[in-house]
Amino acid sequence: MRFKVTTTIFAFVLVAGFAALALSLSTGAASASVPSARNGDLHVTKECSQWTGADGSFCTITSSNLAAITVGSKVFYDQAGSTPTGGMDSNIVLYVGIGDWAVGRCTLDGNTGDGLCTFSDGSGQFSGFQARVDVTPFSSSPSNVDYHWDGTYSFSREHGR
Repeated sequence: MRFKVTTTIFAFVLVAGFAALALSLSTGAASASVPSARNGDLHVTKECSQWTGADGSFCTITSSNLAAITVGSKVFYDQAGSTPTGGMDSNIVLYVGIGDWAVGRCTLDGNTGDGLCTFSDGSGQFSGFQARVDVTPFSSSPSNVDYHWDGTYSFSREHGR
């Protein structure tokens, strides 16, 4: 009788162990297949009716697939310097709100309007933020040229330090 009870308990522990192992492996596989909110593709549009080329002029975000970059956020340009092609090369601040901003640099070709922006860090919800986006112009009206940002973003592990 004692042998039967011991065998039954051993079988129960063995089955429970396999069930726990299978559950932990399936949870890991499921989480590995879901894209992380800490990195991904970035698609933003901005309108630039307030950009004059002078220090401190800005563009306003009109759409974004990253929740942290809200519609109405501002992209401030702090240098009026131009490139040899008559384009723009400036440090930038993506300002979402008090304490929530990212810093980077944008360079645009004056002939095509195409360019590149990179972000290297930030504050608040943008702590550890990095992005690299291609910039392309589009016309939202006959008198206004706006821009698409298309690229990738990530947040480093140090986010929230």
